[in-house]
Amino acid sequence: MNIVRNLLPYADALQSRDLEAVTLLVVHCTELPDLQTAREYGETVHYPESGTGNSGHFYIDRDGRCEQWVPLERIAHHVRGLNGNSIGVELVNLGRWPDWFHAAHQTPTEAYPDVQIAQLLGLIEYLRSLLPNLREIAGHQDLDRQRIPAADDPEQMIWRKIDPGPLFPWKTVLERSSLHRVLR
Repeated sequence: MNIVRNLLPYADALQSRDLEAVTLLVVHCTELPDLQTAREYGETVHYPESGTGNSGHFYIDRDGRCEQWVPLERIAHHVRGLNGNSIGVELVNLGRWPDWFHAAHQTPTEAYPDVQIAQLLGLIEYLRSLLPNLREIAGHQDLDRQRIPAADDPEQMIWRKIDPGPLFPWKTVLERSSLHRVLR
C-alpha cells in the first residue's frame, strides 16, 4: 500500500485518541474538481478556537494516488457527531460541484474509477491491520440525514450530505472488505 504522507499544517492541533476507539470508516466524496482544490479547502481554518478545519484522514485521487492528511491517532473533522470513533476517507469526485445545494443539481454524474476503488479496498485492508476494532463502514449520506432548503428554491428540501452518492459501488466494497455497513 503506497500512501503519501502529506499532513495538514494543523494536524498536531487536532484532538488525540487511542486507536482502539476507531470502529467506523466513513466514505466521502470531495464534491470538488480535484485534489488540489480539496487540499486548499482542507487547509482552511474553520474552527478558530483550535486553529483546525474540516478534512478526512485519507484522500484518494481518481488515478489511485492516496494521501494521508491526518494521523490515525488524531480526530479529523469529517462527520457530525462521529469523529471520535471514525476514520474519514475522501474520494476525489465532483459529486454535486459546483452547485451543491441547488435543487436541480442533486444527482451526481461522475463514476468512481476502478483504480480509485481498488485503492480504497487496499486502504481498508491496511487499516484493518492497524485498527483492531474497525468493523463498520458507512457513507457520509448514511450518517448525516439532515435536510435543508435548496439554495435556489427554499421551498424544496434537499439532503445536506449525499456522498459518496448513488454511483459508489457499495456491493463491490462490501463484498471485498469484510466491513459491515451501518445506516443511521
